[in-house]
Amino acid sequence: MTRDNYVGAIDQGTTGTRFMVFDHGGQVVANAYEKHEQVYPEPGWVEHDAVEIWENVKTVIERALDEAGIEATRLAALGITNQRETTVVWDAESGDPIHNAIVWQDRRTTDRVEQLEREGKVDWIREKTGLEADAYFSGTKAEWLLDNADPIKMERTRTEDVRDRAEAGELLLGTIDAWLIYNLTGNHVTDVTNASRTMLFDIHEMDWCDDLLAEFSVPRAMLPEVRPSSDETHYGYTDPEGFLGASVPVAGALGDQQAALFGQTCFDAGDAKNTYGTGSFFLMNTGDQAVESDHGLLTTVGFQRSGEPVQYALEGSIFVTGAAIEWLEDVDLIESPAETAELARSVDGTDGVYVVPAFTGLGAPHWDGRARGTIVGMTRGTRREHIVRATLEAIAYQTRDVAEAMEADAGVEMGSLRVDGGAVKNNFLCQLQSDIIGAEIVRPEVDETTALGAAYAAGLAVGYWDSLAELRNNWHVDAEFAPEMDRTDADARFERWHDAVERSKDWARDGGD
Repeated sequence: MTRDNYVGAIDQGTTGTRFMVFDHGGQVVANAYEKHEQVYPEPGWVEHDAVEIWENVKTVIERALDEAGIEATRLAALGITNQRETTVVWDAESGDPIHNAIVWQDRRTTDRVEQLEREGKVDWIREKTGLEADAYFSGTKAEWLLDNADPIKMERTRTEDVRDRAEAGELLLGTIDAWLIYNLTGNHVTDVTNASRTMLFDIHEMDWCDDLLAEFSVPRAMLPEVRPSSDETHYGYTDPEGFLGASVPVAGALGDQQAALFGQTCFDAGDAKNTYGTGSFFLMNTGDQAVESDHGLLTTVGFQRSGEPVQYALEGSIFVTGAAIEWLEDVDLIESPAETAELARSVDGTDGVYVVPAFTGLGAPHWDGRARGTIVGMTRGTRREHIVRATLEAIAYQTRDVAEAMEADAGVEMGSLRVDGGAVKNNFLCQLQSDIIGAEIVRPEVDETTALGAAYAAGLAVGYWDSLAELRNNWHVDAEFAPEMDRTDADARFERWHDAVERSKDWARDGGD
């Protein structure tokens, strides 16, 4: 593979889509980004227009290549990383979605999850999938779509029931990676990491689980083929007559958090990273062992290369971190995220204010789908600076919650934590995180490690990079942050945070929405 070529990565996230092109040294040579609309049909419901997402993918690819002066023929491969759990059902013939995509944050199926709890099926689901029974995952979303999608919105000449068409394979189901692979190549494929987030996939047998498919009434005929994250046989090729004008292999895919694990070169058991995006996702590689959690964490597939065993991971999923900073903008407490560090530094503390950003419930380790956003401790003297600082502290506290659970499950003490995502550009937050968690925080030079991980997976599959060791050599430190806060003080603040968390729990009940 010649080194004057590049590898492209589609990073399809919760709020927007990015396309990045990397050279052999893992450096960014092209970059374009486009936001998409957030749709909130009812309180706690979140949807995306899958067609808008696909159109934005084409837009950012064309713009990035054009601005960098790179011909599509110089792309050795394309990789995909995506918001996980977000679920799409589309017509196999026309390619049209039958409904908006239901986003991972969506809570509309909380009642269904509580039914599973009453029926005593939570442990069974966890044993098969490594996941908590939660509206977060795709299984109940797929069930809802099949029960509630309006047949009128499908091809009008068809009269069959939605489920009949799904049984016949006329409707296809997938997470966003599968939707994009289908549009790029015409093939219905997903990778092991995205499959592992559906609550329909047995992570021990590494196959769709017939019992779970029966539980959620999801026909196997509509499911994608499951392939390795880095696939030497490739998922397919782009159409040379299509928008790219070139036949490029699509050879790698990883859910966004597994992609960040891969991009941070966490290839060995015990390696850990935390990504600060819309939410925060803390993953630790556990090697070829699927470690069961006793502390509210998820057991998930970390990645798989062609011909090699699956690598597993423990994961702590925090639903709202970066989105809490966006909320500060929404309510006009800040004009831009860049303001938060200066405002937080302008006060000595939060003056007793604690923010629990449980806007879409609480994830690990609490798992309360009916928790809601809460601010406690305000007085007449509370200022916006206190609320802004308390919001940043909430990000750090939630991460410590997960870190302590991770250490207890894995039986190891974390020495340092590799971090990435948009929020880690904030030095104040990185230092605060180090203080609260009591460990060194390490930020790499290339902090868009989610896209980098997808590029690495695709590039390895086509021989653009030869080995994992070669990728490790590309990883370089940008900044390190060591704890400075008194441990007693940090521990006391953390314990008080838990008092605030308790007040947020179980709020959206009996009309609480």
